[in-house]
Amino acid sequence: MKITFLLHNAYGIGGTIRSAANLSAALVERHEVTVASLYCHRDTPGLDFDPRVRLLGLIDQREGSKDLALPEAGQPSQLFPASVGGVSALTDRRMSDYLTHTDADVVISTRPVLNVYLARYGVRGRYLRIGQEHSTLAVREEAGHRELQLAAVAQLDAFAPVSSTDAAAYRAALPEAAARIRHIPNSSPAAAVSRSTGEHKLVVTAGRLVAQKRYDVLIDAFARLREDFPDWELRIYGRGPLREPLLEQVERLHLGGRVRLMGAVAPIDTEWAKGAIGAVSSSWESFGLTIVEAMACGLPVVSRDCPYGPAEIITPGEDGVLVPMDEGDEGLAEGLRGLMADPALRARMAENAVATAARYEPAVVAEAYEELFAARPRGGGLRRLRTRFRRGPDRRLVVAASADAPARPAARCVAAPDGLSLELTPAEPGDLVLRLRDDPEGRQVRLPLDRDGRGRVSRSEYQLVEGRWDAYVTASTAAKARRLVAHRVEGAPLVGSAPAVGEHGVTSWIPYTTKEGNLTVRTWQRPAHAEVADVTLGEEAALVTVTPHGPPAEAGLAVRQQEPDVLDFAIPLRVLPTGRVLLTIPYADAVREPHGRWSLVIRSTDGTLVPLGRIGGDTVDRRPTDVYSLVNRPEGTFRLGYTGENALILTTTPPGR
Repeated sequence: MKITFLLHNAYGIGGTIRSAANLSAALVERHEVTVASLYCHRDTPGLDFDPRVRLLGLIDQREGSKDLALPEAGQPSQLFPASVGGVSALTDRRMSDYLTHTDADVVISTRPVLNVYLARYGVRGRYLRIGQEHSTLAVREEAGHRELQLAAVAQLDAFAPVSSTDAAAYRAALPEAAARIRHIPNSSPAAAVSRSTGEHKLVVTAGRLVAQKRYDVLIDAFARLREDFPDWELRIYGRGPLREPLLEQVERLHLGGRVRLMGAVAPIDTEWAKGAIGAVSSSWESFGLTIVEAMACGLPVVSRDCPYGPAEIITPGEDGVLVPMDEGDEGLAEGLRGLMADPALRARMAENAVATAARYEPAVVAEAYEELFAARPRGGGLRRLRTRFRRGPDRRLVVAASADAPARPAARCVAAPDGLSLELTPAEPGDLVLRLRDDPEGRQVRLPLDRDGRGRVSRSEYQLVEGRWDAYVTASTAAKARRLVAHRVEGAPLVGSAPAVGEHGVTSWIPYTTKEGNLTVRTWQRPAHAEVADVTLGEEAALVTVTPHGPPAEAGLAVRQQEPDVLDFAIPLRVLPTGRVLLTIPYADAVREPHGRWSLVIRSTDGTLVPLGRIGGDTVDRRPTDVYSLVNRPEGTFRLGYTGENALILTTTPPGR
């Protein structure tokens, strides 16, 4: 059977795209599957699609595309009112062309605009036309698209909301189509990474930074817990228009370094695996794909009992906690408190959560769709269209580069405090080559991979000087090295880890995925270092706690440095019983002239300047994630932060700026 999914933009990152990627990967085991993306704005998709799934782009939005210059691209759609954004006359034509000529047996559309196109241009009787609902009917009504959606659903052969509650709402609104409306949940694969150990004191959440997710409520809830759980951290993964307001909230509540906005990460399972608790603070969730994703990685989930999905997934007391909506951030804080305070309860719920997630694995959901295909035979002419899809000169269909280009080597990389393990997918023997980026000396490290494409880079065997080491693979010493794609980078073992101290000084290795999707290792190597453990902004001074590595610092002074100047603060260091060092930086002294941007260092007893920073752990760049509050003083402003090298810096400005 030939199955086609219609997506708005398969090259982005989002729950609907993840759902289509998961389901298409399961269906392609037994069927031919195509994903037709209305728009294509980059060469490769942002999420992993099974390589057997054919990926098409109908409108090319990449730089230099002829589609962008077509007159139709600027003309209004003839099918939709002006209130429906993101469509044009070109959109109408491309969708009409594709749905008229496709030889699919089943076409599945994934959002209201696509449902309308499928109802209008889909060929009744030639293929089965199925719509999906990844939001809710109530939300469609708020957006003014309710009637548009219902009119399309009434004409389709079947319609599949992801929530049973929402399916009931659609049946009530369309009693004549009730038999064609069937609840089928989203799918999420079993974890492709090592499950969470539950040892790291992290609360993790993920999703678009939009009003629906109510991350402001979650941040307020976490603020209520800071005194009782000072060693816990909240990580919020995602991007969206509310990033700046959320950062301002973090600053206002003085939660810098404790609540961190991590940006978008794909695949996200590597980040769930770092946490101990998953959290959902939404005002509504049509399904709750992140709940299942977190559970699959071994996290119990604390969620507000919002409409519609969480209560259909979570069994309170077994695999998570449901918090009544009317209890607000206080109730969410109490729900988190119970799990944060009880490791045994977290462990028991984590085991149950994995079992719950298994109910939503793609193979299970794919079977539900196959049952739907069998139950909804195409009416009228059952003749399958076998004519090849014709790409006429005016059609200009775009085939994604990833669909036809040779597969690049990819690797699963697992980090540990003592080194890195790699496994190529698909497996191929050869050599792993690490090259120091922008190095005039052209330094590189080469190590052999076994016949299964596996290898290990041990800190005890290899010295990687400070910098960024890009990963390549080559079949032989004479063959050209190919850039290695980062299939998955598992950094959970590095969470909370300290820099290593050895014969080569203080070192830290953190592998990561570049913006281009490649594997790189960020390394630090220096004779001495002071690792920042905590930053607290008091009424009159900033308190910075560090762990020194290298020369003793008992008699040293805290200084601030901007080459070529080094200005001493007359601040004796206080050595704590734990061996850490406490720096007390009075605002009144720090903001005196000269103002500027200063690196913080410690002058040790032998005169060595020891830099302060956070090079341990699992975070390559702390600039956007560890944001401390701005302190306003009569003498000027004071703010701590990090550089791209993860060095702690102080920025001061004159009054009024």
